Amino acid sequence: MAVKIRLTRMGSKKRPSYRIVATDSRSPRDGKYLELIGFYNPLTDPAEVKINEEVALKWLRNGAVLTDTAKDLLSNAGIMKKFHEERQSK
Repeated sequence: MAVKIRLTRMGSKKRPSYRIVATDSRSPRDGKYLELIGFYNPLTDPAEVKINEEVALKWLRNGAVLTDTAKDLLSNAGIMKKFHEERQSK
């Protein structure tokens, strides 16, 4: 089973908000997910992003693949930098 970290769309029509989740790559975009990592609201100024760092690092250590948008959000939060530093120290 390939695990991906990606966004699922929530909210109403024309008012999107997103959950950042770890899910099986074969499941539909808004389908079941394995674990909730955080959320992203692009409508606020500045965009509101809240990510549980421990959970995100756990899935990255286990080999989860990131989508482009999820990778950008985790990079801006500083989680990707911590993950790369952790891998370099080993």
